[in-house]
Amino acid sequence: MPSQSFMFSELFKPIVIRDIIIRNRIVSTGHDTTIPTDGTVNEGLVAYHQARAKGGVGLIVAQVTGVHESARYTNHVLMGTDDDCIQGFRILAETVHKEGAKLFVQLFHPGREMTESLDGTAPIAWAPSVSPSERFHVIPRAITEEMIQEILDGYGKVAKRLEKAGVDGVEIVASHGYLPAQFLNPTVNRRKDKWGGSEENRRRFLREAIGKARAVTSSKFIVGLRISGDEQYEDGFSKSATLDTIKHVSSDIDYVSLVDGTSATLGGSVHIVPPMYYEPGYVAPFSARLKEIIDIPVIVTGRINQPHEAEKILKNNAADMCGMTRAMICDPLMPVKAKNGNFDEIRACIGCNQACIGHFHKGHAISCIQYPETGRELEFTNKPKVKNSLKVVVVGGGPGGMKAASVASNRGHEVSLYEADSQLGGQARLAQLLPNRSEFGGIITNLSRELETSGAKINLGVSLNATKIKQLKPDVVILATGAKPLWPENLSNNGEGQVCDAWQVLKGEVNVGSSVLIHDWKGDWIGMGVAEHLAQNGCKVRLAVNGLFAGESLQSYVRDSNAARLHDLGVKIIPYVRLYGRDEDSVYLQHTVHGAAIIEEEVDTLVLAQGHTPENRLETELRDDIEKVICIGDCQMPRTCEEAVLEGLRAAYNLA
Repeated sequence: MPSQSFMFSELFKPIVIRDIIIRNRIVSTGHDTTIPTDGTVNEGLVAYHQARAKGGVGLIVAQVTGVHESARYTNHVLMGTDDDCIQGFRILAETVHKEGAKLFVQLFHPGREMTESLDGTAPIAWAPSVSPSERFHVIPRAITEEMIQEILDGYGKVAKRLEKAGVDGVEIVASHGYLPAQFLNPTVNRRKDKWGGSEENRRRFLREAIGKARAVTSSKFIVGLRISGDEQYEDGFSKSATLDTIKHVSSDIDYVSLVDGTSATLGGSVHIVPPMYYEPGYVAPFSARLKEIIDIPVIVTGRINQPHEAEKILKNNAADMCGMTRAMICDPLMPVKAKNGNFDEIRACIGCNQACIGHFHKGHAISCIQYPETGRELEFTNKPKVKNSLKVVVVGGGPGGMKAASVASNRGHEVSLYEADSQLGGQARLAQLLPNRSEFGGIITNLSRELETSGAKINLGVSLNATKIKQLKPDVVILATGAKPLWPENLSNNGEGQVCDAWQVLKGEVNVGSSVLIHDWKGDWIGMGVAEHLAQNGCKVRLAVNGLFAGESLQSYVRDSNAARLHDLGVKIIPYVRLYGRDEDSVYLQHTVHGAAIIEEEVDTLVLAQGHTPENRLETELRDDIEKVICIGDCQMPRTCEEAVLEGLRAAYNLA
């Protein structure tokens, strides 16, 4: 975090695109929110973008909007195919403008990248040629001339509707392997007609899409382009080809928004929303190359999660604007906080991907594990301070406890938080010890700061039992006492083979030897993380998972990045197994479907990653004497940090 003296000479300088003045260089780039429910802008989406506009962002690019009925790649995609869309976009534009920001909207067709069924049956997927998509295992239909013309006409029709709604501009989505990118790529587009073959022909679809949007809108209306600089897979569109394409269409567009990755492969898709394993601003070197050959503004994105990182990119002339989408999912007020020099108040994104893109992939409204108010703006409106202050005792200083205490105190209650350890953070302190997860510790820093500024009284190194809590005479007790590792009661062990849990490994309490088997029952970050940790330290590691694959419960981009690193380290993955027992030398597993025994020999240590069991005995002990006892997080039921923080928010928010 920069010091209070850090100065922004570039980030808050206005920029003009065509005739549109944008107040600063911060962009909320186009991203699916899963908030729309019927293909149109709804109240929740308006509230979501209003929060970011109010927070000081310069430009909002609203999520993909289908230009043709065949563009419905999810159940919740926005559609611009009839005039019914205009009113919703008009309300969105007026709301965003009222807060001082500008609004563009993405024009979209996925082509072969159809991610889900709309009614239980597989939809028709179109592509320039019958070129299978590896990630979703789609074999598309070769697009017909008639369909090409219908889709191209859609770019113009939707652009016209959006201008009528008062939107400032549109952005043609040719990124991430979607339809325009499929026409550009010779490994996907093998046509021999005017739409394929030569570079000029392969660019024809993109040129005409841009031309259709330009032809039916006014001279003041913005038409931009989003494109992947590097699709990050072997058969992807090359960097040099991307540069040439942008150069050839730059006279027809007003700006370029540069990203990395593709939807077509698992490895390429990681870059759609790169997790914490990637360096901040890692796409900026390519955008710097692009700026050397074109004269229109360049937006760059790719893990730019702090204002000083964006300032550095702008000062180095690597871009004209910076996409900071997750930074504002985590903290909608990031721009205004940075502008006012309140750097310590900025809640920095940690790149965990759990509640943002993770929610989208599950079909839920996006949010943030640190700031669950995101995506729930209609639920958590600004409540006035309470008239009658309650005495609130929060037991436990993990993320859930910190959130509960800070929110309750900010609402005007008298709050005291008690943590038995000498530090705040709970299990997040262990999570940050794993390879490539040190940034997860940012949740401790961010919530600790919120707690400190809330005015709640913080008591560290104080362990409370029921008697001590009753002596405090609280009106409300919020229990955030967490959980401890679960050891299976039926584990057969003759006592000679070493068995430990993942916490003991991370705390350095055991010597695991040279050959380790980890049994991962949960399929979360713990099993994969401990496997990577031990393999990096020279252990022969086998990861036995009670699931279809390692990291089954993790967001796919996080899981797939982990899987690649475990492959590099030579970790053996054993799926479909439950733990039965062990002896001096071996671990005994059972196939979860077949039932057959699987014996893994030469195991020095069996490491248990079996999940957790709640520490909730205080709930029973306090119920008869204290009127309101609220359990949150793992002490209610072991889950993740996300649930703990959300439940802490709700518990405190709803106190009368």
